[in-house]
Amino acid sequence: MKLFKSADLIRKSKYISRDLSWMRFNYRVLDQAQDAGKSLFDRLKFLAITSSNLDEFFMIRVGSLYNYLDYGKERVDYSGLRELPFRRKLLDFAHRFVNDQSLTYVNELKPVFEKNGFSILRVSDLTEIEARKADGFFKNTVFPLLTPMVYDAYHGFPLIMNQMLIFGVVTRASNPGALGLDGEAEKGQERITFVQIPQNLTRFFELQRKDRVIFVPIEEIVREYLPRLFRNVEILSADLLRITRNGDFTLEESDDIDNDFIKEIQVGLKTRKRGRVVRVEVEPNASLLLMEVLRERWNIDNGNIFVISALLDMKGLWQIIRHPNFRGKGAKAPAPVMPLSLPDGAEDNLFEYLKHHDVLLHHPYNSIEPMVRLLEQAAEDPQVLGIKQTIYRLADESRVSAALLKAAENGKHVSVLFEVKARFDEEKNIREGARLEKAGCFVIYGVSKYKTHTKLLMIIRKEGEKVTRYVHIGSGNYNEQTSRLYTDLSLLTTNDTYGHDVSEFFNVITGHSQPDDYEYLITAPKDMRQQLIHLVREEVKHAKKGHPSGIVMKMNSLEDKELIDEFYKAARAGVPIRFIVRGICCLRPGRPGLSDNIEVRSIVGEYLEHARLFYFHNGGDARVYAGSADVMVRSFDRRIEALFLIVNPQLRREAISILMLNLLDNQNSYVMREDGAYIRQRPAAGEPVVNVHKDFYKRDEAQLALATPEGLLALLAQQTARRLEVAAALVAAETEAAENAAQTEVQGPDSTFGEGIGDEENLTGVNAEAEAVQAGLE
Repeated sequence: MKLFKSADLIRKSKYISRDLSWMRFNYRVLDQAQDAGKSLFDRLKFLAITSSNLDEFFMIRVGSLYNYLDYGKERVDYSGLRELPFRRKLLDFAHRFVNDQSLTYVNELKPVFEKNGFSILRVSDLTEIEARKADGFFKNTVFPLLTPMVYDAYHGFPLIMNQMLIFGVVTRASNPGALGLDGEAEKGQERITFVQIPQNLTRFFELQRKDRVIFVPIEEIVREYLPRLFRNVEILSADLLRITRNGDFTLEESDDIDNDFIKEIQVGLKTRKRGRVVRVEVEPNASLLLMEVLRERWNIDNGNIFVISALLDMKGLWQIIRHPNFRGKGAKAPAPVMPLSLPDGAEDNLFEYLKHHDVLLHHPYNSIEPMVRLLEQAAEDPQVLGIKQTIYRLADESRVSAALLKAAENGKHVSVLFEVKARFDEEKNIREGARLEKAGCFVIYGVSKYKTHTKLLMIIRKEGEKVTRYVHIGSGNYNEQTSRLYTDLSLLTTNDTYGHDVSEFFNVITGHSQPDDYEYLITAPKDMRQQLIHLVREEVKHAKKGHPSGIVMKMNSLEDKELIDEFYKAARAGVPIRFIVRGICCLRPGRPGLSDNIEVRSIVGEYLEHARLFYFHNGGDARVYAGSADVMVRSFDRRIEALFLIVNPQLRREAISILMLNLLDNQNSYVMREDGAYIRQRPAAGEPVVNVHKDFYKRDEAQLALATPEGLLALLAQQTARRLEVAAALVAAETEAAENAAQTEVQGPDSTFGEGIGDEENLTGVNAEAEAVQAGLE
């Protein structure tokens, strides 16, 4: 009865649960791993990504849930469920996902390993010569690193490290009565010993055969030679397991932002190593004694225990994907093309070009190189007086950091705000900040209770009698590595208004300033939510007057209830609204009387969609913003964020063309249903193939000519008409099914819609078309 009540609450809520929505996002990533049209190595990549995604989800989101459960705090999810019912729902969903993940590995990917040049084998499957090599590897490298830790009446429970592979070994003295280490006779009782496999060992031991590479999982080597760690005792069981601890530590609000603040961060990092256990992954048929001890010790139940029938910790697959033998076997990214707003040769003297032109960079289709080269030129240019920059995540061997160091060495004033709360990069950012500080940079480590997520760079250059501010502002990190993998937007400009706004914003971030307003920026935490609400309400006014209106927004996540409610009001007023949301979407689209006029799609494919781009039709004088913020509570209330207005007419057309191509994509797109599940898009008969991750490399001036506010609204109207046509066909199919009792399956009328992804009622992610249509009718 409780299950039915929970399902009913979820159905009736006008919001989608944030965490259940995230699980569906990971299903879309898993769907990429199930795509037979991709190479095996690309499919393994997506499978590895689902594993790392799930690790972070349990550490942070499930960890956060347990903060409420363990400390008796009340929590009501967007779905309407309280803490305990929601925990059951969420963990049930997670169990189904893990099952589908394992089935994908075992049934779809593993059978084709050998024909792709490799195998994953146990020691028992090796040849005699190979087994000797494995033996030598264990003896010389692995054995000295292993430290068995017994748990019994004389030894306390050991600290089990987060997300390490661990053997839980149950043993018994093979010769009861013999003297133990303490000089007392062994009584023959069962004992549990934990053997943690060090993380600095490679995930697989590699062997080369003539026809293929052999990968032996490190746990199989340890398992094979475990008896060498347990001399003269009987091993009753040896079960591989892996735990995930709560990594969601919350910082106390403090006005102190120097040493004490950094120490607070470092204390929080240590809690990740000892945080409460929220998940245990374990092999099938594990020792009952071991599991009983773990349940009691960590206060967990079967909901927290995930039995893994496939490879445990699939992040290790990266070792295979990156193996030299398989280099080039995955999808090859084309070389970046020049930005439409930056002609060939202009990079040689960016200072001169930017005096007269703005440049919009669209990564990874355009390289991050113009920004990096500008910073490197600034570090050496004697006319440059100073550099100010915010840093969230840096690349390894970062050229950005190197340029800032060089600038400081050359006597320039360099101010850097390092965000030391950038999740999982905290220690790295503290170290890099200290290095820059030592070189003479003025370093600020975060801003009190806010996380600095905005991406800003300003170069101050003396040019004759005047000083020019060269500004870079965008959605992506100053990271050369991720700029080749993430889609992002950024602007290079010397426009005085941007320069003034960014100068004022730096003063807010680093000092104590509260400017009345910005002309081209919308900032958080000051007033971003209210400014966006105002823009939405302006579209409502236009719609009520019978004027053209429209909202198109591309982002990572859509979660803020206040904005969602405004979108619902706008939809009811007749404003056509389209969202392109890669991950979490808490808005429920297509609900009659609430959100008929709203469509949501997600793009998941070769690149990680990271750009934020917001379009408001504004009576034909479109206002288009880009920047770092998502439509989330944390972006508006707990982060320092900035959106910038794109005022240059050509760059605005580029931005509109980006949105239009996103809406036309039929290779990487998933359309969200009212129930929160997604349906993968495929081209209808006669419809051209559109792939954003390929077609953006081919954009030209002719395509930009079509990217107008009127062209975008026309596209929205076409897609609305198409959606209504499909809906009518679905109703007709339902009617036909009802009239014909003998017909047992409803046939879908349109091939545009493919499989239902992340449907709670059918979580295999491999629905037939008819099943997807039927699910849409329920």
